[in-house]
Amino acid sequence: MKPARSAKVLARPHSWSELSNGQWVSESIQTRFDEWCPKLFGYHMLKLGGLSCELTSSNCNIQHQVHLDKENPLHNVIADQYELPFLEKSFDAVVLSHQLEFSADPHRLLREVDRVMMDDGYIIITGFNPLSFTGLASFMPWRKNNFPWSGRMFTPHRIKDWLGVLNYQVIHCDRYALFPMKRYRTMWTWLESSIGDWASPMGSLYFIVARKRTFPLKLVKPHWRLKRKLSPVSVNYRISCIKKRVKSDY
Repeated sequence: MKPARSAKVLARPHSWSELSNGQWVSESIQTRFDEWCPKLFGYHMLKLGGLSCELTSSNCNIQHQVHLDKENPLHNVIADQYELPFLEKSFDAVVLSHQLEFSADPHRLLREVDRVMMDDGYIIITGFNPLSFTGLASFMPWRKNNFPWSGRMFTPHRIKDWLGVLNYQVIHCDRYALFPMKRYRTMWTWLESSIGDWASPMGSLYFIVARKRTFPLKLVKPHWRLKRKLSPVSVNYRISCIKKRVKSDY
């Protein structure tokens, strides 16, 4: 397994139009994002990266939404993703759409996101699956300099492991787009649904929803104490002490 950290600086797309079949990918993510938006509650949401900024969330219960990117015109905050200019536990939900695969240090990015995440907050992560037809296309030399193959794809299982280390509970993971073809999309969708769920691990895209869980580092001890149980030794000792006191009185 290759290390997550990369020594070279990876180019990052700032709009869906820069990706191959970017419009279709964004529409498929938007469909799943619309289903989860009504389930998110809180006061502040962070959309990290230009691809996340272009996802609409008008039906979301979280009204205040921060769009962070350097080049996308929809941004309202410009900052480094590894050093977010926010206080700890500031956001109730964070959206990371295809950001980890174009990050030189995805572990550091997740730790920084975890820093600004509220307890029991939600994180939504999307990406490309390397164990798919889209991932296998990265072995073609003429595609290595184009999006999304210029980045580093991680399996959904590996993303789950990283979230587990940060104490996140994955509550939803959808792997889809077994045939990522834009033409004759109706036929490919019918074929994918007829195959069944056994081929879902080979889906080109994944949509992960996780929730931050907090557990106390120390056990909470009760303030009350249990009463001592009577034992033959302790009873005999008390009777002997009473007899000695009675004799001394006389």
